This record gives sequence, structure tokens and C-alpha cells, in this order.
Amino acid sequence: MKAIVLNKKTYKLEIKDVEKPILSYSDVLIKLKAASINHHELWSLQEKSLRSDSNIIMGSDGSGIIIDAGAGVNDLKKGDEVIINPSLNWGANNRVQREGYEILGFPTNGTFAEYIAIDQQYICPKPEHLSFQESAALPLAALTAYRAFFNRGEYEKGNRVLITGIGSGVAMFALKFAVALEAEVYVTSGNDHKILRAVELGAKGGVNYKESGWSAKLLQMAKGFDVIVDSAAGKGFKELTEMTNPGGRIALFGRTAGNIENLSPSTIFWKQISIHGTTMGNKEEFKKMIDFVSSKKIRPVIDSIYSIQEINLAFDKMAKGEQFGKIVINMDKFNNDI
Repeated sequence: MKAIVLNKKTYKLEIKDVEKPILSYSDVLIKLKAASINHHELWSLQEKSLRSDSNIIMGSDGSGIIIDAGAGVNDLKKGDEVIINPSLNWGANNRVQREGYEILGFPTNGTFAEYIAIDQQYICPKPEHLSFQESAALPLAALTAYRAFFNRGEYEKGNRVLITGIGSGVAMFALKFAVALEAEVYVTSGNDHKILRAVELGAKGGVNYKESGWSAKLLQMAKGFDVIVDSAAGKGFKELTEMTNPGGRIALFGRTAGNIENLSPSTIFWKQISIHGTTMGNKEEFKKMIDFVSSKKIRPVIDSIYSIQEINLAFDKMAKGEQFGKIVINMDKFNNDI
């Protein structure tokens, strides 16, 4: 088969012929129809952190059609349209992933390929109202957003919500989830146009964090927040604690702005703020996320769709922070040029 393989000298992606996966007892073989890209992969490319003696096939997100199944596979069959849960080997403790946990794409070969073989436990039916391209936008970002918003953010009806860095895949899903529940939700961005688009999607308002006095403007709009979903950390995290209502929760899943500085302990303990780190999610949360998306008929925001040959261009766009929503890769047509 053909796959998009990491060139470990240039840290660019290129199409190569590789061996087709072999099914084990509980695996299904999926013909991939679409994939999407994430900052998770971008950071690996930028930091040049992946090392292996064999081909590295990245990609955490994917949707497709089952074309074969191992002898031990139950409830799944040839022809089923499915999406893949990229959260592997979580373990028995739903509160935290175990040692040996991994995200699909390394060291286990990922979705940037014609085919993938993966254990049946990581497969869910594709939501009927979504296309393959829309479904491929879900797994990593929507799972991360679901756990951050519902589990770690402990959203309750009537809570006022802030989502930072609107435009990223996770932030967009957090916005979609909040709007689906008719929450009062606000956003931040370094781009005014992204704020306007978020308002069109149901946000009550937002501010540009590059402007001086941004946190005061936001407080004037919203009067404080019960749930904050943050992907940035950095210097601005201090302002987030100051905007959190007493008893509020901050769910932190990213580090795009760097290390946190100058937190006031008294602000945190006197207001009894809970700061919850969060990464990905467990199998139960993935299934609940799919059910929620299906029941609310939520559609992901797709920024753009690239061909297989344009995947390096897609990552270049993500590196510039130009996207609003998910960047999807059509996986139907391979050739040897990229």
C-alpha cells in the first residue's frame, strides 16, 4: 500500500510504498477515506522528536470503511463506515492515563495511509449525519474538548463559559458543545475576524488578547466565568484566574503561550478555583462524545480540505495559525508526488 511517511532527515512528509497491515485476532482493516491534522503532529514535526528504525506513519484522526476483520471481531463487519478513537491504552483508571498510554500515530502507525489495522475496541460507527471528511475532524480534537468541557471543566447548566484561542480544532468543538447546550460562552483570539466568526456560531462575544486591557474588557462583558477551557497557559493565565468566579474551574490542555508565570496563590485558594490539567480522554468519553455529537447533530467547522499531495502545505498553514476549525486531508487518491 501507499502511505505518507515521515522523512527523518528533512522532517517533511513523503509518499512511499509500505507493507499493508496484517490483521490480528481482534483487529479490523479500514480503508481510510479522510484524515485530519492536529497540533500534536505539528509539534512532533517542529521539534523533530520522533525516532524509529522503521517507517513512521503519523496521523491520529481518520474515518473510513471496514474492508476486513479478524476472527475475534464482534459487532463490526465489512462495509461498516467508522471513525477511529486515537486514544490508545488508557487503562482502567478513568481519571488519568496509565504508563504506556499513547496517541495513535507514533509508535503505532497512524491514519496517513491507504489502510490501517486497529483493534476493534478503538472503533465507533461514523455519525450518520456527517460525511467522511467531517467525521475525520472529530477524534482527537472533539475528544479533548469533551473531556475538558464536561469532565474536567464540570460544566453545569447556567455556567458562564470562556474558551481561549478560538479557531483551533479543540476550541471550536468546545464552542460547539457549549452552544448546543445554550450556554453563555465567550472567546478570545489574536485575530478579530476569528472572534466575529465565533459570534456567528453562537458565542456571546470575545476579545483580542493582543490588545492592552483585554481581560478588563472581557470582565466588563461577562462579569466572570464558571468554566474556562484554555489551550495557551503562558503569561495570560494569571488573568484567567482573576476572571474565574468563586468555585470556578479552569481546564488546561495546551501550552501554546509557554510556561505559566506570576500566579497569585491567594486568588486561587480564596476563590477556591480548581485548575485541572487534561489530555485526550478515555474510551467511555469517546463514546459519549460521539453520542453527544450525533444526538445534537453537531457538525465540525472545517477550515479547509487538502489532497494527500498537499499535506505539507496543510501543516504549513497550521504552523502560521491561519486556520479556523479543522484542516482535513482527503485520503482517496495516492500517487508518488507530494
